[in-house]
Amino acid sequence: MTATKPQTAEPAVALQGLLAEFNSPGALLAAATQVRDAGFTCWDTHTPFPVHGIDHAMDIRRTRLPWLVFGLGVAGCLAGLLMQWWMNAASPAKFPGVPTFLQGFDYLISGKPIFSLPANIPVIFELTVLAAALATVIGMLAANNLPWHYNALFAVPRFRRVTNDRFFLCIDARDPQFDAAETGALLKQLGATAIERVETSARPGGLPRGVIIAIVVFATLALFPPLIVARARLSKSAQPRIALVQDMDNQERFRTQQANLAFADGRAMRPQIPGTLARGDLHSDPHLYQGKTDGEWALTFPPQLEITRAFVQRGQQRFAIFCAPCHGLGGAGDGMVHQRALQRDTPGWVQPTSLHDQLVRSRAAGHLFNTITNGIRSMPPYGDQIPPADRWAIVAYVRALELSQDARLEDVPPERRDELR
Repeated sequence: MTATKPQTAEPAVALQGLLAEFNSPGALLAAATQVRDAGFTCWDTHTPFPVHGIDHAMDIRRTRLPWLVFGLGVAGCLAGLLMQWWMNAASPAKFPGVPTFLQGFDYLISGKPIFSLPANIPVIFELTVLAAALATVIGMLAANNLPWHYNALFAVPRFRRVTNDRFFLCIDARDPQFDAAETGALLKQLGATAIERVETSARPGGLPRGVIIAIVVFATLALFPPLIVARARLSKSAQPRIALVQDMDNQERFRTQQANLAFADGRAMRPQIPGTLARGDLHSDPHLYQGKTDGEWALTFPPQLEITRAFVQRGQQRFAIFCAPCHGLGGAGDGMVHQRALQRDTPGWVQPTSLHDQLVRSRAAGHLFNTITNGIRSMPPYGDQIPPADRWAIVAYVRALELSQDARLEDVPPERRDELR
């Protein structure tokens, strides 16, 4: 007894439509007009080149794609504008609670505006064009139900001449007025040189094997860049990072205090232009920024500063950073810089002034603030390094240091005296 080989059932076929062939674009245009007037709505034409007037003959309405392109173009423009504003003008202080990787960089560079529209136009333009281009491609594909990896027309041998010298009109079997016999007769009456039945398998065809392999390969390769980036972010290395554009990391520039023969004075660091102020330096309150009231040294602290324990402690911290190296932690003028100068027997060295000297004690608070801001004799100015509020905090701490020397019990409030025992 011999086993019979199982037979594979032939896939069921269904009529997809009728395909009519025409020899000239004029014949196709006339046939399309008649098919439109006959009330057919589910049909299409195929030509080797664009035929003028075919869209009117097919009653194709104007597409909504331009509105989609315009809308996404505007969205890309606004996205580019908002992105650059957030990166350049938004600071953590303005938006507290924002994660670090989403915070902007509120950098002030050479007095330039934090946000300048002309400088941001290139990126805005690029994102506008990118969004509009993506909308054009994706919208066109969606409007035409593309991509199709297979169409039943491809199986019709006669249809291959559509890329050469033949013109075709195909009426879909899903059209409400479609009847195979009557529709075929109509196409014959319209002058079709040949009419073909377009049949499609009821079993949907899958993607070609080559397409599947290409998708898998490209998807696998696409995983490598994000994996490399993730590895770089999660690992630590003593090696310098890779700079793809060396000019961004190793720029030819003048360094601080370097000579520059391009200017008459030979300095690379340019002085401030007379009659101008850097952004943020318009100090309209002389008490807060200059230590003066009515042209005289202020005897009190600015009213907008609240003298609290935390404020004095802030002054102590700033004092230890900027003042103690010379004046010492106790303010006696015996800091490490002075001790080092004595050890090296530095010629012309003058000991820093003791903050407990009667001359310093007698000076107004505004005078001390001015000394910190502008410096005096060999003491450099700290106005560019210490904010005004911190300078006043240092003055408050200096006053506390002065009170701590030779203080009497009567100077302590009665309710706080028990804390000293």
